[in-house]
Amino acid sequence: MHPVELIIFDLDGTLIDSKDDIASCVNHTLKDLGLPMKEPKVIYGYVGDGVRRLLQQAVGEGNQEQFKKAMKIFRGHYLAHLLDTTRFYPGVEEVLDHFKSKKKAVVTNKPIEYTEKIMDGLKAREQFDLILGGDGMNNLKPHPEMLHKVLEEMEVRRDRSVMVGDGINDILAARAAGIRICAVGYGLGDSERLKKGEPDFFCEQIEELKDLFC
Repeated sequence: MHPVELIIFDLDGTLIDSKDDIASCVNHTLKDLGLPMKEPKVIYGYVGDGVRRLLQQAVGEGNQEQFKKAMKIFRGHYLAHLLDTTRFYPGVEEVLDHFKSKKKAVVTNKPIEYTEKIMDGLKAREQFDLILGGDGMNNLKPHPEMLHKVLEEMEVRRDRSVMVGDGINDILAARAAGIRICAVGYGLGDSERLKKGEPDFFCEQIEELKDLFC
């Protein structure tokens, strides 16, 4: 087992299964704009780079006016529906309880407004020492800025920290920050692509973290 003091979790696709609420709200936005809706699986593939990028891909890269409207429509609808079906993945609460003596943080490209509302709704905010969203930062993952901020605020050495995430952005950000990365195969990311990214560890289920770290 590998000793750690700090575990940094991604949010969407790692801690929470939020894909259906996101896809529903994106399609609601497209419908309001008079644009063709998309298959949910297509929208799932947009998740991970922040809401701006999500909606740019959904609306189309070249339409700035539609994009501005989309941001406003999406925000209103998502704030009202972000907990319709969103839940922790199986095993997450057990894992958080298992590591209750460790420092824990959430680092997500999702805006903090949505992130905090979800964490409050799931009664989970107090289980984390720090929660960082993408807005308010100069750079999103895969840039290591958010991870650097967590390490600085938590006052934990890089070799005593690990990032847990379901996306290539998590692997790249962790590597750039000089910390270990455990990729998870149950989330929104493609397992084979994640493995090709050569994470330090790989888990098919989040409960496997209990046997990896102490």
